[in-house]
Amino acid sequence: MHKTISILGCGWYGLQLAKHLTSIGYKVKGSTTTADKLPLLQNHGIDPYIVNFQEESINYHPNFFDSHTLVICIPPKRSSAEQASFPNKIAQICKAANNIKYILFISSTSVYGDHNAEVTELTPPNPDTPSGKAMVEAETILKNQQTFKTTILRFGGLIGPDRDPGKFFAGKAQAPNGLAPVNLIHLTDCIGISTQIIETETFGYTFNACTPNHPTKQDFYTQATINSGLVPPTFVKELTNWKVINTNLSSTQLKYNYQITNWVHWLTKCKL
Repeated sequence: MHKTISILGCGWYGLQLAKHLTSIGYKVKGSTTTADKLPLLQNHGIDPYIVNFQEESINYHPNFFDSHTLVICIPPKRSSAEQASFPNKIAQICKAANNIKYILFISSTSVYGDHNAEVTELTPPNPDTPSGKAMVEAETILKNQQTFKTTILRFGGLIGPDRDPGKFFAGKAQAPNGLAPVNLIHLTDCIGISTQIIETETFGYTFNACTPNHPTKQDFYTQATINSGLVPPTFVKELTNWKVINTNLSSTQLKYNYQITNWVHWLTKCKL
């Protein structure tokens, strides 16, 4: 019997996950910080809630956290103030989630930094950006909680509808680090691997999530711009800071089969 899922943050990924889970029989509660988005959630069969955990304005209805599983997909924003306060926001969410059994926390492979190596889930995080550092702190807070079990899902770079990779480097000249491998994941697999974790109740783990194929930045983004009918970029043929994300654990532990495993297919899928 499908259970109730609360999704904190119905943005680009969260809304699509909510719609998918609703379509396969889950009762889904979705959050937004703005009242004008409530009808959108309701129209998709999602129970809508205003939820805000900004330091100056914490606002939520306790019913939102009365669920079997909570998905947290609210990455720290680009501002330095938001990144500094992000771990405290996660701590406040933990206090509110006293009726939750499982949490799926959407993190990022930025927690590893770019240190010229292949990384697995056993690689100690070593972030080199403020947002990556904020994510590591948030992960630690969640994993240290005793009232629920958390699975950390670290996404690579996100592509899919409204995130056409052809636009990322279109027209740029001599973009650096052209020989670096790319670590990307399409929305299709974001939803697929998240659903697999929820359906099998695989909690208490950390998973990397991105396509197992890693073309060079030069090859991938040049072809992406051509596919999108944009001006191709040029790249400096150099390999400076890079990493390769190993996703073997999601295949062995979760038995998840990536739907997009070839970079040509990525470029086709991102237009859907």
